[in-house]
Amino acid sequence: MKKIIMTVGLVSILAGCAGTNKEIAVERPLKEIYETAYAEFNDGDYETAAAEFLKAESQYPSSPWAADALVMAAYSQYMDKDFAGAILTADRFMRFHPGHKDVPYILYLRGMCYYRQVSDVRREPGMSAYALQQFQQLVERFPKSEYAKNAENKINILKNYIAGKIMYSARSDMKKENWPSAISRLQSVVTGAQETVMTPEALFRLTECYTAIGLPQQAKGYADMLRLNFPDNEWTKKLDKKPEEFENVTEYKK
Repeated sequence: MKKIIMTVGLVSILAGCAGTNKEIAVERPLKEIYETAYAEFNDGDYETAAAEFLKAESQYPSSPWAADALVMAAYSQYMDKDFAGAILTADRFMRFHPGHKDVPYILYLRGMCYYRQVSDVRREPGMSAYALQQFQQLVERFPKSEYAKNAENKINILKNYIAGKIMYSARSDMKKENWPSAISRLQSVVTGAQETVMTPEALFRLTECYTAIGLPQQAKGYADMLRLNFPDNEWTKKLDKKPEEFENVTEYKK
C-alpha cells in the first residue's frame, strides 16, 4: 500500500483549481479541503480523511485532482477497515476514470478489500472468489505493473484457499458416504486447481471414493496419476504404504 504526502507544488496547483472552479458554490476551497484531508490522513484519522477526500471529489468533480481524491478516499477507507466503503469508492473511480494511471492500484486495492475479509476454509469462500477475480484482472491487464507480482502471490494463496474449501466439503461428503458429490468436488480440484497443494490429496481421495463404490479400475487410474505426478509426496507414500486400506475404506472416517 502507498502513503501519499501532499507536496507544496500540489497545494499551489490545487489553489489554482479552487480559484478557477466558479461554477460550483462551495463553502470551502479545494486547497483547504485537501490540506485538511492529508493532515487527517497523516495523523491516522482515516475516517475523517476519507470524508474530506470524498468531499473534495464531490464538490470539484471536474478538477484534475478529482481522481486523486477518490484514490486517497478509497485508501483511507481501506486503512480504516471500511472495506465496503473502499470498494464503493473504487467502483466510482473505475466508472469515471477508467483510463487513469492509477487503475492498476485501484484494482489491487479492491482485491485487497476482499482479501482482508476472507474467512477460514469451513465457511463460504465468496470473498476469496471476488478477490481472486480482481487480482487476476490486474495481472492480465497490467502484467508489468508494480502491483502485479504481489497480486500473483495473492492469486496462489487464494487458489489454495478455494481448493482447501472444496477439499473440506469433499471430506464431509465422504464421511456421509455421499460418493457422487465427493467425487465431483475432488475432480474439480484435479482439473481446475492442479497447481495447488491440494491436488495430491484430491487424487488420493478419488482413489478411496472409487474403491468404496466398487470401481477398482477408476481407483487404479487415479492412484497411478498420483504416483506419476507426485512420486515423493506424502499422499503417494500413504497410498503405497497401506494398499489394503482400499479394500475396506475407513481412513476418511478418522
